[in-house]
Amino acid sequence: MDPKGFVEIDGSYLEGGGQALRNALSLSCILGKPVRVVKIRANRPKPGLSHQHLHGLNLVRDISNADVVGNELFSTEVEFTPRTILGSNYRVDAHTAASITLIYQMALPVLLFAGGPSRLHVTGGTNVAFAPQVEYMQQVLLPNLRRFGAGFDLKVQQLGFFPRGKGSCQLDVQPVPKLDAGQFLDFGRLQLVSGVAFCAGRLPKSIAMDIQQTAQREIRRLWPDQVCTIEAVKHVPELARDNGAGILMTARTTGGCVLGSATLGGKRIDGHVLGSEASCQLAEYVRKEICVDQHMQDQLIIYMALAVGRSRMRTGPLTKHTRTAIHVAEQLTDVKFEVTVENAGQTLVSCEGLGQLNEML
Repeated sequence: MDPKGFVEIDGSYLEGGGQALRNALSLSCILGKPVRVVKIRANRPKPGLSHQHLHGLNLVRDISNADVVGNELFSTEVEFTPRTILGSNYRVDAHTAASITLIYQMALPVLLFAGGPSRLHVTGGTNVAFAPQVEYMQQVLLPNLRRFGAGFDLKVQQLGFFPRGKGSCQLDVQPVPKLDAGQFLDFGRLQLVSGVAFCAGRLPKSIAMDIQQTAQREIRRLWPDQVCTIEAVKHVPELARDNGAGILMTARTTGGCVLGSATLGGKRIDGHVLGSEASCQLAEYVRKEICVDQHMQDQLIIYMALAVGRSRMRTGPLTKHTRTAIHVAEQLTDVKFEVTVENAGQTLVSCEGLGQLNEML
């Protein structure tokens, strides 16, 4: 900690993107610790705060009544001094296809430690590259978060794709007195594979059907008797005005694991490729019997660090996002994470949580 009381976080560490900033600001609000984040997004083609990060920063500033220096577009250094967490109604309009889910990812842990319920309405991109799709947040993050004794309600009012965005979502959060330790250890056996393949705008429904059929064929090739239900959907104009296509697949196991795999089309969309990529990724998780997929790893770290008791998750190789999240959590909470590579190639991550209590309740 420097003489002014700031904990300094190096935003160029490992992943070098927005992960360090998001986790540092969330933990700063919850712990009441001032932070200085330097070298923000240093490893990106355009370093500094993008629209998405600036909107998220200003949102948690409002939620925590914080003093902020450096909240400008492309700023590479931010000083953030929180005061108290205010449960209330908040609204963010990104005016771009900035990821709604990444804005929620920064605010959600903070709102769980507010003194009352909150509603957060955000417009931007619901299904955009390099961010969790909104359906992933609903169907994969939510059941995993419930293991910590927390949750949320997320309603999608309008889907938004790159480049226009204009998606709209409403997130409702009830605060919790504390977070329970999460246990993600027992895979059990595969119970159900399901999913939704979608297209929207001027794209024909045949694209969604190509995605569906290829994804189902791969799962049934590997597990001929496995229940696999994937729906092909052409979204109505009232829900999605612009062109977009993709799929979210989930696997549920008897051990309570919920694993997700998602792909999203770009300018040129090949439904068979999208379906194959999603199903092959999901099949790899199931084959290795991991309990937390690679895109959920980093999202759970902050909850593990704050929980009461020892949390454990069995996953695959750690991503740079996850190792960055661990680094930031250890710096701000003094919690120590233990990472062990097991004989079967799985990775066991555990920590004795800080035991943070919601002093606002």
